[in-house]
Amino acid sequence: MNRFIVSQPSISGLKIIERQRLTDTRGFLTRLFCAEELSAAGWLKPVAQINHTSTLHRGAVRGLHFQAPPHAEMKMISCLRGEVWDVAVDIRRDSPTFLHWYGTLLSAENNISILIPEGFAHGFQTLTDNVEMLYCHSAAYNREAERGLNPHDPFLAINWPVPITDMSDKDMTHPHIDKSFKGVIL
Repeated sequence: MNRFIVSQPSISGLKIIERQRLTDTRGFLTRLFCAEELSAAGWLKPVAQINHTSTLHRGAVRGLHFQAPPHAEMKMISCLRGEVWDVAVDIRRDSPTFLHWYGTLLSAENNISILIPEGFAHGFQTLTDNVEMLYCHSAAYNREAERGLNPHDPFLAINWPVPITDMSDKDMTHPHIDKSFKGVIL
């Protein structure tokens, strides 16, 4: 039995993963990750790292983060508590959707995850208080490869659903995109 329904949004490489929930009188079971089943969606590497985040207040933004090659990573993002607007920005230099973004609602209730391939920046905005997120990464974090895009960048014009109430100093100071930004080559 396949525990995932995979769909392809408008940006090549991104995948929306609907996790099937098995429910009975005791509660539910949902599979968060399965290498065998997700290989058809493009996840072909081992999971190198799993991170769990908590964001306390509605309106907070985390991101837009990415790891520069050769430390580029795939991510599979799931919301375990609350609700977020999750955003992926295509930064693959040779992609026909270079610098296009895709946003989707992830929540504890909708059982949706997003599979983000290498060559994308990722961020999210909390739509409720007390949000918990789970990230599966194909590569371990590398401080020297850490990069980011500014969530306020007018060039990207991301439609954050609610006013931004909180963001880290580091995320606020990521540069805006200009002519010198060439993206990444994988």
